[in-house]
Amino acid sequence: MSPTVTASRVATLVAGFDRSPAYEGLAAALRLAIGDGRVPYGARLPSERDLTGVLAVSRTTVTRAYALLVEQGYAAARRGAGTFAQVPGGPARARDRALTPRPTRAVPRADGRGDAGGLGVSGDDDLVDLVCAACPAPPGIAEAYAAAADELPGYLGGHGYFPTALPQLAEAIAARYEADGLPTTPDQVVVTAGALAGTAIAATALLRTGDRALVDNPVYPNAVHALRRAGARIATAPVGREGWDLDAYVAAVRQAAPRVAYVIPDFQNPTGHLLGTADRERLAETLRRAHVVPLVDESLRHLRLDLAAADLPPAFATFAPDAVSVGSASKVLWGGLRLGWMRLPSASVAATVEARLGLDLGAPVLEQLVLARLLADPTAEDAQRERMRAQRDHLVAALRRHLPAWRFEVPRGGLVLWCELPVPVASRLADEAERLGVAIAAGPQFATGGGLDHFVRLPWTRPPHELDLAVQRLAAAWDRVTGGADEDTGARRGGEGTVLVA
Repeated sequence: MSPTVTASRVATLVAGFDRSPAYEGLAAALRLAIGDGRVPYGARLPSERDLTGVLAVSRTTVTRAYALLVEQGYAAARRGAGTFAQVPGGPARARDRALTPRPTRAVPRADGRGDAGGLGVSGDDDLVDLVCAACPAPPGIAEAYAAAADELPGYLGGHGYFPTALPQLAEAIAARYEADGLPTTPDQVVVTAGALAGTAIAATALLRTGDRALVDNPVYPNAVHALRRAGARIATAPVGREGWDLDAYVAAVRQAAPRVAYVIPDFQNPTGHLLGTADRERLAETLRRAHVVPLVDESLRHLRLDLAAADLPPAFATFAPDAVSVGSASKVLWGGLRLGWMRLPSASVAATVEARLGLDLGAPVLEQLVLARLLADPTAEDAQRERMRAQRDHLVAALRRHLPAWRFEVPRGGLVLWCELPVPVASRLADEAERLGVAIAAGPQFATGGGLDHFVRLPWTRPPHELDLAVQRLAAAWDRVTGGADEDTGARRGGEGTVLVA
């Protein structure tokens, strides 16, 4: 069943549209709302009569606006059924970049040796990867591995399987939640092979085939894939320039009746928004009343760059005791650890572990010993936050210098900028940018139903000299794309299959 967008909702989205002439202004405002996902792909637009009354325009204005949307590929008219939102090229305009196999490529050296200034067609030796939003390892990782290796002989006499966690790591993670103001016992902790694995385990435990899962739009695409693999049908709620539209979220809960809501309240991926305390409480209450289980991704929570720990809003589970929270060492420490965790309501632990055993039998012992050491000493995380803060500011300055027409809000944490382009050419830009030696993730990759071609996601996780080179190449690609060239670049087009980013 297609979602329906009410006339009053459309009136809010198109408020202040250009009325000279009105039908073109209305079509342009609707096109933008469809393109950036505020009107979901496939949604039924309000009837011409209803929209005419709410907007106080003539029926002819709405008729011509809808006809223009159809002509431009942003709507489809179905006889007897209505007009439905779509995007040119269909819902599969995601991109198969990032964690898919590709040649290993080195970047130019920081000392300037090599073709650091070259902006021509890239070779295999100088691609700057701005798709993967993950940090290099912080200082102290190698030492933690060496110390953990000294502990390892004490475990070699056993079978090595820990379906929940090593006791000392469970204690360290529980203490982390306690320090965050959320009472937690070690037996509520299950260690996983990353936050995505935790999401997949939770989805397997909570969902049955055909259940609905509500996600943000835009959203981290790997999580959507995990939910779908568990049998979920996906419904969406919009996250816009100002953050979560809670009125629309409440409406989506009522309309979709989901079993699970996947939420990233802390420096949301990809937008970087931070959900405030009052909004967390309202959202949690909405989900509680509708009997929806919150599946809360806190992978980025501890990458607070401009906030003290005490200034973060409370953890979402503070307001939602039934929430399943997933965390990760990959973002704040290093992806090579391949470790994350779940914080579960005590009553859910047994069923979740049972579901987990159908997917894997536990996390590696050595890495668990390493992570227990790293969590006991804040030095590594402090160093990572300091480095990411400096690189964020460096990327912001470079973009403002070379691409001043791009719009973005500087997030107070996380790892990425969500940049809005003046025109919807993100997919073409990604193609051209890769030809010039920089890989980026275009907005459609984060849209569950198409659209978002006004946006690109740029992480600041590479060193400053790579960020400089990447932005220079992006500026050159932008000039080419907006200079009128409209040929097919020949790059890969995504399909309905797996789309992986980090």
